Amino acid sequence: MTSACFYDPDLNPTYQVLAEYYGTAVLPTRVNAPTHKAKVETGVKVTEQRILAPLRHRQFFGLDEINEAMRPLLEELNDRPMSHLGKSRRELFEELDRPALRPLPVVPYEMAEWSRVRVNVDFHVVFAKHYYSVPYRLIRREVDLRATAQTVEIFLKGERIASHVRDDRPYDYSTHPEHRPENLQAYLSWNPERFIRWAETVGPATAEMVERIIAGRPHPEQGYRASLGLMRLSARFSPERLEAACGRALSFDLVSYRGVKNILASGMDRLKPDEAARPEKPHANLRGPRYYS
Repeated sequence: MTSACFYDPDLNPTYQVLAEYYGTAVLPTRVNAPTHKAKVETGVKVTEQRILAPLRHRQFFGLDEINEAMRPLLEELNDRPMSHLGKSRRELFEELDRPALRPLPVVPYEMAEWSRVRVNVDFHVVFAKHYYSVPYRLIRREVDLRATAQTVEIFLKGERIASHVRDDRPYDYSTHPEHRPENLQAYLSWNPERFIRWAETVGPATAEMVERIIAGRPHPEQGYRASLGLMRLSARFSPERLEAACGRALSFDLVSYRGVKNILASGMDRLKPDEAARPEKPHANLRGPRYYS
């Protein structure tokens, strides 16, 4: 359970979907309350007494050997009449359980990972550092994301609104063209011009960085996330430092938010150009290049 409540428990989504897939019901009980699941506890007790106890003095060297030793004890337990019912477990299974059984699904259940995410201004959500598009009208909405080994699906109030082939390339985009409006600027408060105008207030290097980030993506809005990251850096660092960091990143042809952030974090923006390019003085114990001349 994701939240404990005796009267209305909130089940883990993955477990709930598993139960629905196989047509079973989940009835949670309180922790440390064996009387709430007496059937299960009794089954464990009978198994320990009738199967495990007779084998407690034997030594095994493999799982197959254990199963072979347990099988006849299990058959004997299932065929043993129960005094309070007058029938064996096998008889009750054939009489009550087998007629109610349904065939297993053709395809086994595929384990999925669920998470709650928010749609960014670029109408993408992030999972495992990869960005997946959703319909643009859901910008800033919270949605549910379901990821398997092959697919990533996005749901809004239980309805699937997007599906993608899973892509584990970090910081890359999976974008469906139909998720973009025909006139993006008519629907979004954020647009390339707005980011560039902001960057120009910081300096020419910052403006060039934003322009190149947006121009370097297949869809302009895929550069919004990195541009927003630069705007947030301006709240932590002065305009002079951000401008210097963008200039240094461009000099290394490093067009990315992470590149600018790393330069600011390391303080390289404060270095003069000749100091950044100057090699460190070799250690006194190193021979140096003159030794080999």
